[in-house]
Amino acid sequence: MPSLLERLEKHGGLEQWLANRLIWTFAGSRRAVRTETPLVSFTFDDVPDSALHEGAAILERHGVRGTFYISGGLAGQVEPERLLISPEGCRELAERGHEVGCHTFSHRRVRNISRAELSADLDRNGTYLAGAGVPRPPRNFAFPYNAAWPLARPELRRRFRTCRGAGEAINRGRTDPMMLKAVEIRQPEAEARALTRWIDDVAGTPGWLVFFTHDIAPRPTSHGCTPETFDLLVAHAVARGCAVLPVDRVLDRLGW
Repeated sequence: MPSLLERLEKHGGLEQWLANRLIWTFAGSRRAVRTETPLVSFTFDDVPDSALHEGAAILERHGVRGTFYISGGLAGQVEPERLLISPEGCRELAERGHEVGCHTFSHRRVRNISRAELSADLDRNGTYLAGAGVPRPPRNFAFPYNAAWPLARPELRRRFRTCRGAGEAINRGRTDPMMLKAVEIRQPEAEARALTRWIDDVAGTPGWLVFFTHDIAPRPTSHGCTPETFDLLVAHAVARGCAVLPVDRVLDRLGW
């Protein structure tokens, strides 16, 4: 069990943890997750090129698709042990039937961006994706660093069907579309493989389980997992009878 300090660090510190809790507690606009079929979405943030070459390929081998939240300002950047996806990679994801979502352009915490700056930043990311060849504007959003901010909600609600944070929970019952909860696939590898328990949970009591991760590589960063583990999770969801769908297709299915 992680310590309180570890949990706070994972959620961006005490200020961000409190902001997220306040949003989850007091959100006024909620929609019902009504489904007899367990729903699972596999999503990717930042989108290293391994998420395309390994992650998307694994999903496709199981006949399903995912959602990839792109931050155009990261395009082509080289980080320790990973390269961020190129414009060509964004277009390829869309052509292969995956959903391309928005992760801001600058990849800054939303609380550090004024509303006017946020609007311009989101416009810039939309322009980047259109220039990359993604055929339609992104309809869903994921917060960089899972760091939501109450004052940004009007602008995000105007543009997107949903926003995704973290939260380590399954979306059931009355759910805030602007703060979907999700479960992270990350290191250590043994813990990532044990996430099959979340799939068993949603299969037993249907709701909407959203996973998120970053790189899928033989030597993953702390925020990713190996191809073998990712394949295990996708295969388990399919075997348990879950409908594995991109975020936007789940929304259509739920009638949101």
